[in-house]
Amino acid sequence: MFKFIKLLFLLVIVVGVVGSFFLYQEYQRVMQQNINRLDHPVYEIKRGVSFSRVAQDLEDKKIIKSAQALRLYARLQPQHAQIKAGEYSLDKDMTPIGLLKLFSSGKAVQYKHTIIEGQSYKELVKSIQSNSSIRQTLSDADYKDYSGLMAKIGSEYLHPEGAFLADTYLFPKNTTDVEFLKRSHKSLRDHLQAEWENRSEASSVLETPYQALILSSIVEKETGYEGERPMIARVFINRLNRKMLLQTDPTVIYGMGERFKGNIRRSDLRRDTPYNTYTRAGLPPTPIATPGRKAIKAVLHPVEGKALYFVAKGDGTSYFSETLAEHERAVTKYQRNGRPRRSK
Repeated sequence: MFKFIKLLFLLVIVVGVVGSFFLYQEYQRVMQQNINRLDHPVYEIKRGVSFSRVAQDLEDKKIIKSAQALRLYARLQPQHAQIKAGEYSLDKDMTPIGLLKLFSSGKAVQYKHTIIEGQSYKELVKSIQSNSSIRQTLSDADYKDYSGLMAKIGSEYLHPEGAFLADTYLFPKNTTDVEFLKRSHKSLRDHLQAEWENRSEASSVLETPYQALILSSIVEKETGYEGERPMIARVFINRLNRKMLLQTDPTVIYGMGERFKGNIRRSDLRRDTPYNTYTRAGLPPTPIATPGRKAIKAVLHPVEGKALYFVAKGDGTSYFSETLAEHERAVTKYQRNGRPRRSK
């Protein structure tokens, strides 16, 4: 009887070892065979979904053969169980092990959104709201509550105009509007601070980085011609140094708000607003648009020059003058057949 039990015990051990060997072989085969991506070239992991649920979903969609094998691998290699939300592009040569490494790397499919140079805050908001890859969490009321919005993104600024860097941003799907704005604002602050710390002596009339941001937005709106930005910045800096009015139309237009219908009348120039640089000295209280990197650089590294005026020549460039008399002659020459542009 004892011999029988001993033989039975040995038999169980042998069967167990053999069974375990075949199970291990099957586990290895399952984990090393290519996934099936034909019907699902992109797979999305939603926020908050557990690893176990993702494994089962992969099996249900027939992307992998066994959810249990995937769970076992994750227990043996826990670092690959830390999967991150996002959309992932599946490769036809990928194995379940490669799949887990991809999910834990966070290298999700990237979407993009561009903040355009010269764009107003209202235009920026509309563009974000129309991007289906950005998860919308902010209401119209949230966007209109300027100080509340800036607090949400962790900023000390009280106004969102000009507070986001013009650039193209890549991000995984379902990045929230708050996350996007926070990232763009940080990019703006980092870039502005870097330029401020290396500013030239010529821009010393500007007392703070925020003043530089305000003037950069004006330069951005005054010209689309990149080569003129440093010279236009110089004109405004020269005016600030001489305590002259800036007299720049884009600030008047911004202050008019919904009243602006495409033209500025003399009465608009006389109507005082915080942004009317024909009636108020110095810089307006906030930026008037989204400045790009080149406008910021132009303001903090302006060219040398004594010009105090400029007028559009009609070809996208401007004529710069040091005296009012020269400027008036330039207005007559370049805008003779149109309504003269007001002096700068």
